Amino acid sequence: MLVQLAIGTALILCTVVVAGAAYWLLEAILTRLHPWLRREPHGPKLMLVLCVSVTWVLMMMTSMVWIWAFAFLLLDIFVTLEASVYFALVAFTTLGFGDLLLPVEWRLLGGMAAANGFLSFGLMTAMMVEVLRDVRHSQAEMRRGR
Repeated sequence: MLVQLAIGTALILCTVVVAGAAYWLLEAILTRLHPWLRREPHGPKLMLVLCVSVTWVLMMMTSMVWIWAFAFLLLDIFVTLEASVYFALVAFTTLGFGDLLLPVEWRLLGGMAAANGFLSFGLMTAMMVEVLRDVRHSQAEMRRGR
């Protein structure tokens, strides 16, 4: 049990670091583009930021699923990469189909992957809202002449 908790905690911390680094990179890109995003036309630029943010979040979430999948594979929990990715995705998105199960000695990892996914979806939603709010706020300031 303690081994599962330690491995699960390490995987969660790894995904948090990946998410933090990816968000930091996105923020750096948007900061560099800030003067351009503030200028008219605002609508198409806001749409572009939305599309980039959603794509960025999908890339982050996909990388987190792959981290879990490789861990399942390295631990010999699943024989194939496809099974590892499938289970990681189903657990991470909290679908829990139940058609592929972890062995009893590793079942705590399934719950930890689900908790990681649940929290990550909330974090990524907050990130997208913050990015869009910041761009819209900057554009509104520009319209008011600040």
